[in-house]
Amino acid sequence: MDAKRHIVHIDLDSFFVSVERKFNPSLIGKPVIIGGSADRGVVASCSYEARKFGVHSAMPTRQALKLCPQAIVIHGTHGRYSEASREVTQIIHDMVPLYQKSSVDEFYIDLSGMERFHDPFKLACELRQKVIRETGLPISFGMASGKTIAKMATNQAKPNGQLWIKHGEEKAFLAPLNICKIPGLGESACQKLYQYGIEKIGDLQRVNLKFLEAVFGKMGLYIYNKANGIDYSEIIPHSDRKSISTETTFHNDVNDKRTLENVLVSMTEELAGKLRRENKVSSCLAIKIRYANFETHTQQTKIALTAAEHILIPGIKNLLYKAWNQHRPIRLIGVKLSNLCTGSYQINLFEDNEERIKLYKAMDDINFRFGDKTVCRAAGMEIGARTFNPF
Repeated sequence: MDAKRHIVHIDLDSFFVSVERKFNPSLIGKPVIIGGSADRGVVASCSYEARKFGVHSAMPTRQALKLCPQAIVIHGTHGRYSEASREVTQIIHDMVPLYQKSSVDEFYIDLSGMERFHDPFKLACELRQKVIRETGLPISFGMASGKTIAKMATNQAKPNGQLWIKHGEEKAFLAPLNICKIPGLGESACQKLYQYGIEKIGDLQRVNLKFLEAVFGKMGLYIYNKANGIDYSEIIPHSDRKSISTETTFHNDVNDKRTLENVLVSMTEELAGKLRRENKVSSCLAIKIRYANFETHTQQTKIALTAAEHILIPGIKNLLYKAWNQHRPIRLIGVKLSNLCTGSYQINLFEDNEERIKLYKAMDDINFRFGDKTVCRAAGMEIGARTFNPF
């Protein structure tokens, strides 16, 4: 492993809960659940006090309340979390040369080469203190020679701590940890390894690569590398200017509201599906319309980070009515989602119910296996009989 690499992983502890505690300090020290209703909602985040009872994210709220009846349930406020994430991002942006925003509350920073000018660990400590001082949010970090070890170090440092795994100490750090601590190693893979008597990462380090490949196929090399601290993956620079978009040009100009809405639904579903497959979320949506004389109008609006079309579609429809003079037929219509960052759809768990989350996962799985639009909303299907060409 390259001895010059200094990778820092930063994670805001119990992010949603910590933000809510800033606005309501009486929640400090109490078991708190951020999530949907007790009937069909799910847990988006929970405090460490609630985790002691076995509560965890993505758990049905009703189950969480059975484990921890005294927990305080808060529905959650999108705007607060987005703004807090922006504040932290700006602090990091101002202090380090290269970073990757991997979710709304998680960052990777590359301080490789900085040792010629600054002590990388000291700089990471100063950055952590600056975030705590200026935002009031607890934050943990791990520093190591690769992203995987840094992330695992952060998890060991929580809550509100820091840990540096020095070069050459990676395998020793990993050895006593349970194999379930390896990022990306699912429950089924862990159960299979347990059957072979492999419980600690140290046990896994002594296993031959050929054995792992025989049991897990191509994933065997992934498991072998993670267990031995081998990770050369690069930091992907963060950019708020990334976007995805799609446009449709009609053969004949369209003035029918229902047709336009159906086209928008279909395009928004397509883009939202792409976001989820790429593990991204958007915080800005926009619409473009072009009339027969090529006069073009756009409208955009900021939104809370999401990749869910049930949130995006109403916003896109609202933008249509702001941008469109309904007396004039439309030649072209387009949808754009921008200000993208990496982040799981689970960011939106606190406003959804269990059934909706399962539905999205099922739809994405089917569309991934059999092609886009195998499963979609009825409104989006109606455009299949209509004639239009992608621009």
